[in-house]
Amino acid sequence: MSIISIKKVVKVSLGQFMAVTGLMRQMNRYRAPVVTFHRVNNRNSANGLTCDVRTFQKFCRFFKNHFEVVPFEILVRKLERGESIDRMLAITFDDGYADCSEVAAPILRSFGLPATFYVTTGFMDTDYIPWWDQEVGVKERWMTWAQVVSLHRDGFEIGCHTRTHVDLGVVKGDQAWEEIAGSKRDLEERLNASVSAFAYPYGGPSHITGENMLLIKKAGFTSCCSSYGGVNNTMTDVWSIHRIPIGRWHCSPFEFGFELSTGRTRVRDYDQQI
Repeated sequence: MSIISIKKVVKVSLGQFMAVTGLMRQMNRYRAPVVTFHRVNNRNSANGLTCDVRTFQKFCRFFKNHFEVVPFEILVRKLERGESIDRMLAITFDDGYADCSEVAAPILRSFGLPATFYVTTGFMDTDYIPWWDQEVGVKERWMTWAQVVSLHRDGFEIGCHTRTHVDLGVVKGDQAWEEIAGSKRDLEERLNASVSAFAYPYGGPSHITGENMLLIKKAGFTSCCSSYGGVNNTMTDVWSIHRIPIGRWHCSPFEFGFELSTGRTRVRDYDQQI
């Protein structure tokens, strides 16, 4: 067994101990993690964006048992008001892969869990293969617009992830505005409802500029998420909400629980986040 495997086994064991003894609950007082997934299926993925179905079910059970899972929009409201977010947790998904609707949503419903789906509007209902999947020879389907609308009708929140998954740390001006405001317009026309949540692609500190953050606010959004780890407390700015990506870094929810409780959720290779 490799050193990395041994470390994972130890983390899982410590996470289980923390959960059983209540230590995990105690260590996560006064703060709220927001987690993000990309795909849920049983196909192998070399770029680490896929969580297999059984593991996703385990995470859902873990979240339900050890946190108060709330709709993301509720968490945002509490942050705006400076209210307690003690041990709350919100579940999010990025990009808009088809298995979010076909696999993840039914599992979430079975556990009675809310979630927010941030979609890249220009990818919906297309056969487009993004660069990160091309690099590893992966071809996954995107949701159809009918599936996006169905998620919304079922009570899940839909948020924006730009139109074409651009790096908002690089693009600027009119192009950035069309990616930000255009994605909001796309969704609102399809859903016939207002859209207030935004998560910028790639999710690292360098992937958003101050100028583009101003455009996000100007477009009428009420929150913005990163995706490089960290937890949220009552002092968290709604324009800089931390999210913890779930992927190859966590072999089990108890490993996640250990890292969350000990403050080790920051993703070092956040440049690889999608």
